[in-house]
Amino acid sequence: MVAIARPSIARLSTAQPDFTARLNALLAWDGVSNADVGATVAAILADVRVRGDAALVEYTNRFDRRQLGSATELEIGQAALHQALDSIDPVARAALEAAAQRVRQYHEHQKQSSWDYVEADGTRLGQKITPLDRVGVYVPGGKASYPSSVLMNTLPAKVAGVAEIIMVVPAPGGELNPLVLAAAAIAGVDRVFTLGGAQAVAALAFGTQTIPAVDKIVGPGNIYVATAKRAVFGQVGLDMVAGPSEILVVCDGLTDPDWIAMDLFSQAEHDEDAQSILLSPDAAFLDRVQASIDRLLPEMERREIIASSLARRGALVLVTDLDEAVRLINRIAPEHLELSVADPDALLPAIRHAGAIFMGRYTAEAIGDYCAGPNHVLPTSATARFSSPLGVYDFQKRSSIIHCSPAGADTLGRIAATLAEGESLTAHARSARYRVNDEGR
Repeated sequence: MVAIARPSIARLSTAQPDFTARLNALLAWDGVSNADVGATVAAILADVRVRGDAALVEYTNRFDRRQLGSATELEIGQAALHQALDSIDPVARAALEAAAQRVRQYHEHQKQSSWDYVEADGTRLGQKITPLDRVGVYVPGGKASYPSSVLMNTLPAKVAGVAEIIMVVPAPGGELNPLVLAAAAIAGVDRVFTLGGAQAVAALAFGTQTIPAVDKIVGPGNIYVATAKRAVFGQVGLDMVAGPSEILVVCDGLTDPDWIAMDLFSQAEHDEDAQSILLSPDAAFLDRVQASIDRLLPEMERREIIASSLARRGALVLVTDLDEAVRLINRIAPEHLELSVADPDALLPAIRHAGAIFMGRYTAEAIGDYCAGPNHVLPTSATARFSSPLGVYDFQKRSSIIHCSPAGADTLGRIAATLAEGESLTAHARSARYRVNDEGR
């Protein structure tokens, strides 16, 4: 076991006079890239838009240490995907397939259907639900391996009925993780390209000679990917521009402190900017969790990252009671919320802002990352105040249906004409009045 200094993690109390200021400082996150990153991304986007495949080859060779001769070498065929699936460890394959089945089954419940109704005068109103034609999925590559990201971003699109899914994944040095390719085979990805960074976002947004333009881009990435996604929004749709991963745990003091410490680690190990916060009304329990952190951290493979994350953005917070904890939940609007309490259902009605809510002592957030079924693509940085998890609805469009009967045209034409005249839009008014029975032209 490697020795490591006692990790520093903030201890706060809502009774402290400066608690609000300290909490605000802890939660502050500037997700906007700096000017240098923005300028680099803008140049790459413009270059790919003009030069297409030639730019993709140049950037991929430069940034990913490849030696491509043409953009066609970026594509991985279906045979290679299924070869990867057949070659991985059978236990890993079974886990991937089980997770995919659960994710697909959960998202089947989100499917929306077209609907309409007919009013008394025969006018028909409704909504037509249509899947997107083509979606791009960005999957991080290199040292990281995220087959779960493939499943979570792809399967809702498949359930929604998206006709074609294009996946991009960087392959630094030509290296690809077979689990990612296997997940793509299981999920039914249509085409896969070994492409990453802002150039991948540009290719998906604008299209090149080899890579088709998509209608929406989903999936996480580094600061260059996030900046590029922001820049192309409007040209294409986006899932979200995500910040660092977060967990907020609320515990009544009766859960095993080792469990809670490891739940905090599970987010802190993502990167140094991840955030892990524990709220409890039991000060002695916070001490026990601190002791668990001290004892367990040296065992962790990513202990340096965990320690840095906890020191920079972590906190153990003493609250007056669980009611106050709920108020802080809604203030923080966490990506992941664990309610490790005796009766989580009693707290649920008052919780308004959270990406995913994990109920009870036995529901580890990590289960949601991989195989519970609900999507692990969640709003971060307090955007749960107005955003939702990725779902089938993100891959569907809604078109309004309006079909006036003669009687409906008469009634609605009078109303519309009056309102249009009030806005001095006379062509609108006359257009509506042409269909009014007793006025004609």
